[in-house]
Amino acid sequence: MTALRVVALVALALALAGGNAVAQATAGTPAAQANAAPAPPNGADEKAWSFSASAYTYILPDSRDYLQPTIAADRGWLHLEARFNYEDLDTGSAWFGYNFSVGEQLTLELTPMVGAVFGNTAGIAPGYKGSLGWRRLELYSETEYVFDTEDSGESFLYTWSELTLAPAEWCRFGLVVQRTKVYETEFDIQRGLLVGLSYARVWITGYVFNPDASRPTVVVGVGVDF
Repeated sequence: MTALRVVALVALALALAGGNAVAQATAGTPAAQANAAPAPPNGADEKAWSFSASAYTYILPDSRDYLQPTIAADRGWLHLEARFNYEDLDTGSAWFGYNFSVGEQLTLELTPMVGAVFGNTAGIAPGYKGSLGWRRLELYSETEYVFDTEDSGESFLYTWSELTLAPAEWCRFGLVVQRTKVYETEFDIQRGLLVGLSYARVWITGYVFNPDASRPTVVVGVGVDF
C-alpha cells in the first residue's frame, strides 16, 4: 500500500469518526461553502483579499491514486483560481471569474468563470461554481465544458455537485455526483455519499463514490481558508 493511500485512509477515518474531537468548534466552513466565494457587500471588504487551498486524494480501484490540488483568491467581485489534475492527469488550469450573491433567507452565490487548460489536455473552458442555500440545506455545484483545442472529439463536460445538510456548524453530510474524464469508470455519472467536518478555518471531507460497486472509489478532501 502506497504512502499516499495510507495517508488518505487515515484522513477518511478521522472524517467519519472524529465528531467528538470537533464538537468544541464554534465556527467552520464546509468545503462547498469555501469553494463558492460570494462578493463582499461593499466598502473596505471589497479591498480585502481572501484565499483558500484544498487537496483531494483519489483512491481508485483500477487506476493509480492521485492528488488534485486547488488554490483560489478572491477580492470583491474578482475570483482567481488554479487547479491541477482536475481536467486530466498532469494537466493544469487557470481561471478568472466574477463573484456575486443574492438573497437572505434563500441565498444564491454564483461565480461564472472562464479558464485556460494546459498539459496533457489543452483547451478553453467556460464554467461556473455556486451554491444555493436555505437554512441548513445547501446545493453546491461546479461545472465546466472543456473545448479541446488539439482534438475536438475529446471535448468534455465535467461536473461535481453536492446536496448537504449541516446539523451543526462543524459537520455536514449528504449526497455527491460527479462526471470526469480523469480516470476510467463504468459509470458516466458517479454518485456517492459524503461526510464533512470543520474546525475554525480547516475542513476535511470524505467521499465514497459508487458505494454499491464491488470496489468503490474513495476521495478525501482537506482544505484551509485564510
